[in-house]
Amino acid sequence: MAQWPAPPPPPPTASSKGPPARKLLFMCTLSLSVTYLCYSLMSCYSSLQFPLALQEPPGAGEPSGGPPPSPPLLPSLLPPRVQLGPSRPPPPLPSLGALANASRREPPDSPQAPGDHWGLGSSGGEGAANRDTWIRTPLAPTEMITVQSGLFERDPHESSTTDEELTGRRGGNSTSGGGEKGAPGPGTTTPDYGEKKLPQALIIGVKKGGTRALLEAIRVHPDVRAVGVEPHFFDRNYEKGLEWYRNVMPKTLEGQITMEKTPSYFVTNEAPKRIHSMAKDTKLIVVVRNPVTRAISDYTQTLSKKPEIPTFEVLAFKNRTLGLIDASWSAIRIGIYALHLENWLQYFPLSQILFVSGERLIVDPAGEMAKVQDFLGLKRVVTEKHFYFNKTKGFPCLKKPEDSSAPRCLGKSKGRTHPRIDPDVIHRLRKFYRPFNVMFYQMTGQDFQWEQEESDK
Repeated sequence: MAQWPAPPPPPPTASSKGPPARKLLFMCTLSLSVTYLCYSLMSCYSSLQFPLALQEPPGAGEPSGGPPPSPPLLPSLLPPRVQLGPSRPPPPLPSLGALANASRREPPDSPQAPGDHWGLGSSGGEGAANRDTWIRTPLAPTEMITVQSGLFERDPHESSTTDEELTGRRGGNSTSGGGEKGAPGPGTTTPDYGEKKLPQALIIGVKKGGTRALLEAIRVHPDVRAVGVEPHFFDRNYEKGLEWYRNVMPKTLEGQITMEKTPSYFVTNEAPKRIHSMAKDTKLIVVVRNPVTRAISDYTQTLSKKPEIPTFEVLAFKNRTLGLIDASWSAIRIGIYALHLENWLQYFPLSQILFVSGERLIVDPAGEMAKVQDFLGLKRVVTEKHFYFNKTKGFPCLKKPEDSSAPRCLGKSKGRTHPRIDPDVIHRLRKFYRPFNVMFYQMTGQDFQWEQEESDK
Protein backbone atom coordinates (compact mmCIF):
# COMPACT_ATOMS: atom_id res chain seq x y z
CA MET A 1 0.00 0.00 0.00
CA ALA A 2 1.29 3.46 -0.86
CA GLN A 3 2.32 5.61 2.15
CA TRP A 4 1.18 9.17 2.47
CA PRO A 5 4.10 11.60 2.66
CA ALA A 6 4.91 12.82 6.15
CA PRO A 7 3.59 16.29 6.97
CA PRO A 8 6.14 19.07 6.82
CA PRO A 9 7.70 20.04 10.16
CA PRO A 10 6.08 23.03 11.91
CA PRO A 11 7.81 26.38 11.61
CA PRO A 12 10.12 27.29 14.47
CA THR A 13 8.21 28.87 17.39
CA ALA A 14 8.86 32.32 18.74
CA SER A 15 9.85 30.91 22.09
CA SER A 16 12.83 29.24 20.55
CA LYS A 17 13.92 32.22 18.46
CA GLY A 18 13.04 35.23 20.65
CA PRO A 19 10.06 37.10 22.17
CA PRO A 20 6.82 37.21 20.18
CA ALA A 21 5.61 40.39 18.56
CA ARG A 22 2.81 40.82 21.09
CA LYS A 23 5.28 40.87 23.99
CA LEU A 24 7.36 43.51 22.27
CA LEU A 25 4.25 45.58 21.67
CA PHE A 26 3.20 45.22 25.32
CA MET A 27 6.62 46.30 26.61
CA CYS A 28 6.70 49.37 24.36
CA THR A 29 3.19 50.36 25.42
CA LEU A 30 4.06 49.96 29.12
CA SER A 31 7.21 52.05 28.72
CA LEU A 32 5.30 54.84 27.00
CA SER A 33 2.59 54.77 29.70
CA VAL A 34 5.11 55.05 32.54
CA THR A 35 6.88 57.91 30.78
CA TYR A 36 3.60 59.76 30.25
CA LEU A 37 2.64 59.25 33.90
CA CYS A 38 5.96 60.67 35.13
CA TYR A 39 5.64 63.75 32.94
CA SER A 40 2.04 64.24 34.13
CA LEU A 41 3.05 64.08 37.78
CA MET A 42 5.91 66.53 37.24
CA SER A 43 3.57 68.94 35.47
CA CYS A 44 1.01 68.77 38.27
CA TYR A 45 3.66 69.28 40.95
CA SER A 46 5.06 72.38 39.28
CA SER A 47 1.62 73.96 39.20
CA LEU A 48 0.91 73.43 42.88
CA GLN A 49 1.33 76.21 45.42
CA PHE A 50 2.96 75.47 48.75
CA PRO A 51 0.39 75.50 51.57
CA LEU A 52 1.03 76.68 55.10
CA ALA A 53 2.28 73.87 57.31
CA LEU A 54 0.22 74.82 60.34
CA GLN A 55 1.15 71.67 62.17
CA GLU A 56 4.47 71.25 63.87
CA PRO A 57 6.93 68.62 62.61
CA PRO A 58 6.79 65.49 64.82
CA GLY A 59 9.34 65.60 67.62
CA ALA A 60 10.64 69.08 66.78
CA GLY A 61 12.40 70.40 69.86
CA GLU A 62 10.60 67.90 72.14
CA PRO A 63 11.99 68.35 75.66
CA SER A 64 13.06 65.23 77.50
CA GLY A 65 10.29 63.97 79.69
CA GLY A 66 7.71 66.24 78.09
CA PRO A 67 4.29 64.93 77.19
CA PRO A 68 3.50 64.07 73.57
CA PRO A 69 1.32 66.84 72.12
CA SER A 70 -2.22 66.05 71.26
CA PRO A 71 -3.17 66.19 67.57
CA PRO A 72 -3.67 69.86 66.63
CA LEU A 73 -7.22 69.43 65.45
CA LEU A 74 -8.90 72.75 66.05
CA PRO A 75 -12.54 71.61 66.35
CA SER A 76 -11.73 69.35 69.32
CA LEU A 77 -10.18 72.27 71.20
CA LEU A 78 -13.10 74.64 70.93
CA PRO A 79 -15.27 75.39 73.96
CA PRO A 80 -19.00 76.01 73.46
CA ARG A 81 -19.54 78.78 70.95
CA VAL A 82 -20.17 82.28 72.15
CA GLN A 83 -22.85 84.61 70.79
CA LEU A 84 -21.39 87.31 68.56
CA GLY A 85 -24.27 89.75 68.45
CA PRO A 86 -27.74 90.23 69.85
CA SER A 87 -29.44 87.26 68.22
CA ARG A 88 -27.26 86.17 65.33
CA PRO A 89 -25.12 82.99 65.74
CA PRO A 90 -21.51 83.17 64.59
CA PRO A 91 -20.70 81.97 61.09
CA PRO A 92 -19.34 78.44 60.70
CA LEU A 93 -15.65 78.05 61.30
CA PRO A 94 -13.39 77.40 58.32
CA SER A 95 -10.14 75.58 58.97
CA LEU A 96 -7.02 77.53 59.83
CA GLY A 97 -5.20 76.09 56.86
CA ALA A 98 -7.97 77.09 54.46
CA LEU A 99 -8.02 80.65 55.80
CA ALA A 100 -4.27 81.06 55.70
CA ASN A 101 -4.01 79.57 52.22
CA ALA A 102 -6.84 81.75 50.98
CA SER A 103 -4.85 84.84 51.90
CA ARG A 104 -2.01 83.67 49.70
CA ARG A 105 -3.78 81.99 46.75
CA GLU A 106 -3.11 83.47 43.35
CA PRO A 107 -5.99 83.66 40.87
CA PRO A 108 -5.46 81.38 37.84
CA ASP A 109 -4.82 84.24 35.46
CA SER A 110 -2.39 86.19 37.63
CA PRO A 111 1.27 85.62 36.75
CA GLN A 112 3.69 84.99 39.58
CA ALA A 113 6.67 87.28 39.68
CA PRO A 114 9.88 85.26 39.27
CA GLY A 115 11.83 84.73 42.47
CA ASP A 116 9.03 86.26 44.56
CA HIS A 117 6.99 83.21 45.54
CA TRP A 118 6.54 84.34 49.15
CA GLY A 119 7.85 87.89 48.95
CA LEU A 120 6.22 91.29 48.59
CA GLY A 121 3.65 91.90 45.91
CA SER A 122 4.92 93.61 42.81
CA SER A 123 1.78 94.17 40.81
CA GLY A 124 2.12 97.20 38.60
CA GLY A 125 5.65 97.78 39.88
CA GLU A 126 4.46 98.70 43.35
CA GLY A 127 7.12 97.98 45.95
CA ALA A 128 9.63 96.78 43.36
CA ALA A 129 12.10 99.54 44.08
CA ASN A 130 11.92 98.90 47.83
CA ARG A 131 12.03 95.11 47.82
CA ASP A 132 15.81 94.82 47.80
CA THR A 133 16.21 97.44 50.51
CA TRP A 134 14.00 95.57 52.98
CA ILE A 135 15.76 92.25 53.50
CA ARG A 136 14.23 90.20 56.28
CA THR A 137 16.08 88.10 58.82
CA PRO A 138 15.89 84.32 58.18
CA LEU A 139 13.64 82.28 60.44
CA ALA A 140 15.34 81.04 63.60
CA PRO A 141 14.59 77.37 64.35
CA THR A 142 13.11 78.06 67.79
CA GLU A 143 11.17 81.19 66.93
CA MET A 144 7.72 81.50 65.47
CA ILE A 145 5.36 78.91 64.03
CA THR A 146 7.10 76.21 61.96
CA VAL A 147 6.07 76.42 58.31
CA GLN A 148 7.24 75.27 54.92
CA SER A 149 9.58 77.48 52.90
CA GLY A 150 10.32 79.72 55.91
CA LEU A 151 7.04 81.57 55.45
CA PHE A 152 6.82 83.02 58.95
CA GLU A 153 9.93 84.92 59.90
CA ARG A 154 11.35 86.64 62.91
CA ASP A 155 10.93 90.38 63.14
CA PRO A 156 14.46 91.76 62.87
CA HIS A 157 13.50 95.00 64.58
CA GLU A 158 11.75 93.60 67.63
CA SER A 159 13.27 95.01 70.79
CA SER A 160 15.22 92.45 72.77
CA THR A 161 16.90 92.30 76.13
CA THR A 162 20.66 92.34 76.05
CA ASP A 163 22.92 90.13 78.15
CA GLU A 164 24.24 93.25 79.86
CA GLU A 165 20.76 94.19 81.03
CA LEU A 166 20.14 90.69 82.34
CA THR A 167 23.53 90.67 84.08
CA GLY A 168 22.70 93.97 85.75
CA ARG A 169 19.36 92.62 86.80
CA ARG A 170 20.92 89.53 88.38
CA GLY A 171 23.34 91.72 90.25
CA GLY A 172 20.75 94.16 91.54
CA ASN A 173 17.13 93.09 91.58
CA SER A 174 16.47 96.26 93.49
CA THR A 175 13.01 97.28 92.38
CA SER A 176 9.60 95.77 92.27
CA GLY A 177 7.96 98.47 90.24
CA GLY A 178 9.29 100.73 87.59
CA GLY A 179 9.30 102.18 84.14
CA GLU A 180 11.12 101.05 81.06
CA LYS A 181 13.72 98.35 81.50
CA GLY A 182 13.20 97.99 85.25
CA ALA A 183 13.69 101.61 86.32
CA PRO A 184 12.59 102.48 89.86
CA GLY A 185 8.93 103.19 90.28
CA PRO A 186 6.11 103.37 92.77
CA GLY A 187 6.46 99.81 94.06
CA THR A 188 8.20 98.89 97.27
CA THR A 189 11.89 98.04 97.21
CA THR A 190 12.70 94.37 96.84
CA PRO A 191 14.60 93.23 99.93
CA ASP A 192 18.06 91.70 99.69
CA TYR A 193 16.81 88.66 101.58
CA GLY A 194 14.52 86.04 100.18
CA GLU A 195 14.89 83.35 97.54
CA LYS A 196 15.11 83.42 93.77
CA LYS A 197 12.48 81.19 92.22
CA LEU A 198 11.35 80.26 88.76
CA PRO A 199 8.28 82.30 87.76
CA GLN A 200 4.84 80.98 88.60
CA ALA A 201 3.14 83.32 86.09
CA LEU A 202 4.19 84.66 82.69
CA ILE A 203 2.95 87.47 80.46
CA ILE A 204 3.50 85.75 77.11
CA GLY A 205 2.04 88.26 74.63
CA VAL A 206 1.29 89.97 72.49
CA LYS A 207 3.77 92.50 71.21
CA LYS A 208 2.27 96.02 71.06
CA GLY A 209 -0.81 94.78 72.90
CA GLY A 210 -0.23 96.49 76.25
CA THR A 211 2.08 94.05 78.02
CA ARG A 212 4.37 96.74 79.47
CA ALA A 213 1.42 98.64 80.95
CA LEU A 214 0.09 95.43 82.50
CA LEU A 215 3.48 94.50 83.95
CA GLU A 216 3.99 97.91 85.54
CA ALA A 217 0.50 97.87 87.03
CA ILE A 218 0.82 94.38 88.54
CA ARG A 219 4.25 95.21 89.96
CA VAL A 220 2.56 97.73 92.23
CA HIS A 221 1.05 94.78 94.11
CA PRO A 222 3.13 93.97 97.23
CA ASP A 223 2.78 90.23 96.65
CA VAL A 224 4.24 90.33 93.13
CA ARG A 225 7.89 90.48 92.18
CA ALA A 226 8.65 90.74 88.47
CA VAL A 227 11.83 91.27 86.49
CA GLY A 228 11.65 94.51 84.52
CA VAL A 229 13.60 93.37 81.46
CA GLU A 230 12.44 90.71 79.01
CA PRO A 231 14.51 87.55 79.64
CA HIS A 232 13.56 85.88 76.32
CA PHE A 233 14.46 82.57 77.94
CA PHE A 234 11.98 80.29 76.17
CA ASP A 235 12.73 81.65 72.71
CA ARG A 236 16.32 82.90 72.58
CA ASN A 237 18.20 81.85 75.71
CA TYR A 238 16.82 78.39 76.40
CA GLU A 239 20.19 76.71 75.93
CA LYS A 240 21.51 78.63 78.98
CA GLY A 241 19.44 76.45 81.28
CA LEU A 242 16.95 76.91 84.10
CA GLU A 243 19.57 78.00 86.63
CA TRP A 244 20.47 80.96 84.42
CA TYR A 245 16.76 81.75 84.16
CA ARG A 246 16.28 81.49 87.93
CA ASN A 247 19.18 83.88 88.57
CA VAL A 248 17.52 86.51 86.35
CA MET A 249 14.50 86.57 88.68
CA PRO A 250 14.20 88.88 91.71
CA LYS A 251 14.22 87.49 95.24
CA THR A 252 10.82 86.75 96.74
CA LEU A 253 9.45 86.00 100.17
CA GLU A 254 7.00 83.31 101.17
CA GLY A 255 3.59 84.00 99.61
CA GLN A 256 4.92 86.28 96.86
CA ILE A 257 4.61 85.50 93.14
CA THR A 258 7.51 85.69 90.70
CA MET A 259 6.62 86.93 87.21
CA GLU A 260 8.21 87.99 83.96
CA LYS A 261 7.00 89.17 80.56
CA THR A 262 8.30 88.37 77.08
CA PRO A 263 5.66 89.06 74.41
CA SER A 264 7.36 86.99 71.73
CA TYR A 265 6.63 83.76 73.63
CA PHE A 266 3.07 83.72 72.27
CA VAL A 267 4.26 83.39 68.67
CA THR A 268 7.24 81.12 69.42
CA ASN A 269 6.61 77.56 68.34
CA GLU A 270 8.71 75.89 71.04
CA ALA A 271 7.59 78.03 74.00
CA PRO A 272 4.51 76.03 75.11
CA LYS A 273 6.43 72.76 75.36
CA ARG A 274 9.33 74.38 77.18
CA ILE A 275 7.16 76.21 79.70
CA HIS A 276 5.13 73.06 80.31
CA SER A 277 8.38 71.17 80.87
CA MET A 278 9.43 73.76 83.49
CA ALA A 279 6.10 73.73 85.37
CA LYS A 280 2.85 72.45 83.94
CA ASP A 281 0.80 74.58 86.38
CA THR A 282 2.32 77.89 85.19
CA LYS A 283 -0.28 80.62 84.77
CA LEU A 284 -0.21 82.44 81.44
CA ILE A 285 -1.45 85.96 80.64
CA VAL A 286 -2.03 87.18 77.08
CA VAL A 287 -2.86 90.81 76.34
CA VAL A 288 -4.65 91.00 72.99
CA ARG A 289 -5.64 93.99 70.92
CA ASN A 290 -7.50 94.63 67.67
CA PRO A 291 -5.05 93.02 65.23
CA VAL A 292 -5.35 95.84 62.69
CA THR A 293 -4.46 98.49 65.27
CA ARG A 294 -1.77 96.23 66.68
CA ALA A 295 -0.15 95.81 63.23
CA ILE A 296 -0.06 99.57 62.66
CA SER A 297 1.44 100.11 66.12
CA ASP A 298 4.05 97.44 65.40
CA TYR A 299 4.96 99.15 62.14
CA THR A 300 5.13 102.53 63.90
CA GLN A 301 7.67 101.18 66.37
CA THR A 302 9.83 99.76 63.59
CA LEU A 303 9.54 102.99 61.60
CA SER A 304 10.89 104.96 64.56
CA LYS A 305 14.04 102.83 64.47
CA LYS A 306 14.33 102.36 60.70
CA PRO A 307 12.89 105.41 58.90
CA GLU A 308 14.03 104.06 55.53
CA ILE A 309 11.68 101.06 55.49
CA PRO A 310 8.89 100.92 52.90
CA THR A 311 5.42 102.19 53.68
CA PHE A 312 2.91 100.12 55.62
CA GLU A 313 0.85 99.71 52.46
CA VAL A 314 3.78 98.16 50.57
CA LEU A 315 4.71 95.75 53.35
CA ALA A 316 1.15 94.64 54.12
CA PHE A 317 0.38 93.26 50.67
CA LYS A 318 1.83 90.52 48.57
CA ASN A 319 -0.12 92.02 45.67
CA ARG A 320 -1.95 95.29 46.34
CA THR A 321 -4.02 95.22 43.16
CA LEU A 322 -5.32 91.72 43.83
CA GLY A 323 -5.73 92.43 47.55
CA LEU A 324 -3.43 89.58 48.65
CA ILE A 325 -2.32 90.18 52.24
CA ASP A 326 1.29 89.21 52.99
CA ALA A 327 0.81 87.02 56.08
CA SER A 328 4.54 86.33 56.21
CA TRP A 329 5.18 89.86 57.52
CA SER A 330 5.46 89.58 61.30
CA ALA A 331 3.32 92.67 61.90
CA ILE A 332 0.44 90.86 60.16
CA ARG A 333 1.22 87.35 61.35
CA ILE A 334 1.25 88.13 65.09
CA GLY A 335 -2.41 89.24 64.91
CA ILE A 336 -3.62 85.81 63.73
CA TYR A 337 -4.26 84.93 67.38
CA ALA A 338 -6.22 81.73 66.69
CA LEU A 339 -3.27 80.25 64.84
CA HIS A 340 -0.88 80.76 67.76
CA LEU A 341 -3.39 79.85 70.47
CA GLU A 342 -3.95 76.44 68.88
CA ASN A 343 -0.32 75.60 69.67
CA TRP A 344 -0.69 76.61 73.33
CA LEU A 345 -3.88 74.64 73.85
CA GLN A 346 -1.99 71.44 73.13
CA TYR A 347 -0.18 71.88 76.45
CA PHE A 348 -2.26 74.19 78.66
CA PRO A 349 -6.00 74.23 79.39
CA LEU A 350 -7.96 77.45 78.95
CA SER A 351 -8.33 77.66 82.73
CA GLN A 352 -4.59 78.45 82.98
CA ILE A 353 -4.65 81.22 80.36
CA LEU A 354 -6.07 84.69 81.02
CA PHE A 355 -6.85 86.92 78.04
CA VAL A 356 -6.68 90.62 78.85
CA SER A 357 -8.24 93.17 76.51
CA GLY A 358 -5.69 95.78 75.49
CA GLU A 359 -8.52 98.21 74.69
CA ARG A 360 -10.18 97.82 78.10
CA LEU A 361 -6.80 98.08 79.80
CA ILE A 362 -6.80 101.69 78.55
CA VAL A 363 -10.40 102.70 79.23
CA ASP A 364 -10.89 100.64 82.42
CA PRO A 365 -7.47 99.65 83.82
CA ALA A 366 -8.82 98.95 87.30
CA GLY A 367 -11.41 96.54 85.94
CA GLU A 368 -8.86 94.57 83.92
CA MET A 369 -6.41 94.55 86.83
CA ALA A 370 -9.14 93.11 89.06
CA LYS A 371 -9.39 90.15 86.66
CA VAL A 372 -5.62 89.73 86.66
CA GLN A 373 -5.40 89.76 90.45
CA ASP A 374 -8.24 87.26 90.75
CA PHE A 375 -6.57 85.00 88.18
CA LEU A 376 -3.29 85.07 90.14
CA GLY A 377 -5.08 84.41 93.43
CA LEU A 378 -4.16 87.82 94.85
CA LYS A 379 -6.08 90.26 96.98
CA ARG A 380 -7.41 93.19 94.95
CA VAL A 381 -4.86 95.80 95.97
CA VAL A 382 -4.38 97.58 92.62
CA THR A 383 -7.59 99.56 92.13
CA GLU A 384 -8.85 102.73 90.43
CA LYS A 385 -6.98 104.88 92.97
CA HIS A 386 -3.71 103.76 91.37
CA PHE A 387 -4.53 105.18 87.92
CA TYR A 388 -4.72 108.60 86.39
CA PHE A 389 -5.71 109.07 82.73
CA ASN A 390 -3.22 111.20 80.83
CA LYS A 391 -5.09 112.98 78.04
CA THR A 392 -1.87 113.96 76.28
CA LYS A 393 -0.57 110.40 75.98
CA GLY A 394 -4.01 108.86 75.63
CA PHE A 395 -3.59 106.11 78.26
CA PRO A 396 -3.59 105.75 82.06
CA CYS A 397 -0.58 106.51 84.21
CA LEU A 398 0.29 105.01 87.60
CA LYS A 399 0.32 106.99 90.80
CA LYS A 400 0.89 106.36 94.47
CA PRO A 401 -2.43 106.61 96.29
CA GLU A 402 -0.77 107.40 99.61
CA ASP A 403 0.88 110.67 98.55
CA SER A 404 0.41 113.56 96.15
CA SER A 405 3.40 112.90 93.90
CA ALA A 406 2.96 113.32 90.17
CA PRO A 407 1.64 110.31 88.25
CA ARG A 408 4.26 108.20 86.49
CA CYS A 409 3.63 107.35 82.85
CA LEU A 410 5.30 104.88 80.55
CA GLY A 411 8.25 106.09 78.51
CA LYS A 412 8.25 107.97 75.23
CA SER A 413 8.40 104.69 73.31
CA LYS A 414 4.75 104.12 74.28
CA GLY A 415 1.83 105.99 72.77
CA ARG A 416 3.53 107.03 69.53
CA THR A 417 1.38 108.80 66.95
CA HIS A 418 0.52 106.36 64.17
CA PRO A 419 1.17 107.34 60.55
CA ARG A 420 -1.86 107.82 58.34
CA ILE A 421 -2.78 104.59 56.57
CA ASP A 422 -4.88 104.37 53.40
CA PRO A 423 -8.47 103.60 54.51
CA ASP A 424 -8.75 100.98 51.77
CA VAL A 425 -5.77 99.14 53.26
CA ILE A 426 -7.38 99.19 56.70
CA HIS A 427 -10.63 97.88 55.22
CA ARG A 428 -8.83 95.01 53.50
CA LEU A 429 -6.97 94.13 56.69
CA ARG A 430 -10.21 94.05 58.68
CA LYS A 431 -11.70 91.71 56.12
CA PHE A 432 -8.60 89.51 56.29
CA TYR A 433 -8.63 89.25 60.09
CA ARG A 434 -12.41 88.86 60.55
CA PRO A 435 -12.61 85.03 60.22
CA PHE A 436 -9.54 84.59 62.43
CA ASN A 437 -11.10 86.88 65.05
CA VAL A 438 -14.34 84.87 65.04
CA MET A 439 -12.31 81.71 65.49
CA PHE A 440 -10.37 83.29 68.37
CA TYR A 441 -13.60 84.36 70.11
CA GLN A 442 -14.88 80.81 69.96
CA MET A 443 -11.62 79.27 71.14
CA THR A 444 -11.45 81.58 74.18
CA GLY A 445 -15.19 81.89 74.88
CA GLN A 446 -14.80 85.69 74.86
CA ASP A 447 -16.08 88.32 72.45
CA PHE A 448 -13.59 91.18 72.23
CA GLN A 449 -15.97 93.14 69.95
CA TRP A 450 -13.29 94.25 67.51
CA GLU A 451 -15.80 94.15 64.65
CA GLN A 452 -18.24 96.31 66.57
CA GLU A 453 -15.44 98.71 67.41
CA GLU A 454 -14.58 99.02 63.71
CA SER A 455 -18.21 99.60 62.67
CA ASP A 456 -18.47 102.48 65.13
CA LYS A 457 -15.60 104.33 63.48
